Amino acid sequence: MKKRILVVEDEDKLRRVIQLQLTSAGFDVDQAANAEDGLKIVDRADLVLTDLKLPNMGGLQLLGLIRRQNSQVPVIVMTAFGSIETAVESMKAGATDFVLKPFSLDHLMQVIGKALEMRALRDENRKLKEELGRRYEFDNIIGRSGAMQEIFATIERVGPTRATVLLAGESGVGKDLIARAIHFHSPRRDRPMVKINCSAIPENLMESELFGYEKGAFTGANLTKPGKFEQADTGTVFLDEIGDVPAAIQVKLLRILQEREFERLGSNVTRHIDVRVIAATNQDLRAALEQGTFREDLYYRLNVVPLNIPPLRERKPDIPFLANHFIHKLAADTGGRVESITDRAMEKLIAYHWPGNVRELENVIERGLVMCTGTELDAADIKLESAPSPGSASRAQNDSHFLPDGLSLDQYEQEIIKEALRRADGNKSQAARLLGLTRNALRYRLTQMGMES
Repeated sequence: MKKRILVVEDEDKLRRVIQLQLTSAGFDVDQAANAEDGLKIVDRADLVLTDLKLPNMGGLQLLGLIRRQNSQVPVIVMTAFGSIETAVESMKAGATDFVLKPFSLDHLMQVIGKALEMRALRDENRKLKEELGRRYEFDNIIGRSGAMQEIFATIERVGPTRATVLLAGESGVGKDLIARAIHFHSPRRDRPMVKINCSAIPENLMESELFGYEKGAFTGANLTKPGKFEQADTGTVFLDEIGDVPAAIQVKLLRILQEREFERLGSNVTRHIDVRVIAATNQDLRAALEQGTFREDLYYRLNVVPLNIPPLRERKPDIPFLANHFIHKLAADTGGRVESITDRAMEKLIAYHWPGNVRELENVIERGLVMCTGTELDAADIKLESAPSPGSASRAQNDSHFLPDGLSLDQYEQEIIKEALRRADGNKSQAARLLGLTRNALRYRLTQMGMES
């Protein structure tokens, strides 16, 4: 769309020259010989170009009124009284830029282009922030079931506080989305939210990643680097997979929660931090307490507001709404042919046990949209994993060979752990997730088996 520029200039000849230049450059132009006439039409301008010295109402007064009427429109002032004081005064009053008379038309066009580009960037930034905020509004977190409505009510109550929240639930239930909803419904919504995936950081790097390090703290530390907690100062830290944090780091996290202070690696300077902590786990932390792999005092500090997110199989009334949401969300990326889902397909989705929860449902819908040839997603388009459903394990007891021939239970467990490590390329965190264990629990088993190295 063509941009519209309002030119407020009492000198007729100059106003006419500027109008011709702007029109030839592709702009729509409104003109006013005084500030009073300019104010009547300023609401439709994308940029205002005004002289500072005008009859009756001056340019600075006009600038102030424009700012109260439309805070977003860029205003460029023209003045023949080129002094630092005049420039500073106009910029303090809200001017975007200024040009000194006499000026070349090329210079004027450069200043106008720069001002419009800055406005476009501000508008885009504001739009992205609005979209980001809307993404985590409750009407965009799909959940019509009673369990999800209780979670939404808890978010509304806990969001405005700084209370620590512990999210518990299986992988794929949407803990990340709930954490961000809490952040965006808090007074810290405009401050940073830093996510830390505790299972993805190697144990020997975790302290430096979380708390930062000083130059020379270790080999290769050529610069001072702040950690994740410092990056989140005045905002929120989301500790995902908190159950995988090693014991040495648990002590430091406890100090952050209790004292709001820490030291960088290689420093004895105590730093204070203002962060709100949200933690998440798909493990049973109470079992970790019994095993001695998770500190009891840290658990109670994290568990101020516990929030258990139910798996999808326990809130099947949400499945139709989620399925339709994903169809509309993914339609554009998958060709846009599919507009709806048949009753048979929906019945198939509802009957499935969803071990991967909402994330798996989204993947199934996306795959169906890609492969579907019609305008409706039918049962034949829904391809589900052939993983055993809950309860099928009990049927294995009827098999004649409960364990592989020639293997004891301990040997069989070692083989399973070795296979998990092989599939994870030796990554203990990934292997632990494959086995349904915490990383510390896996390390304990490896030590017991003499396989820690």
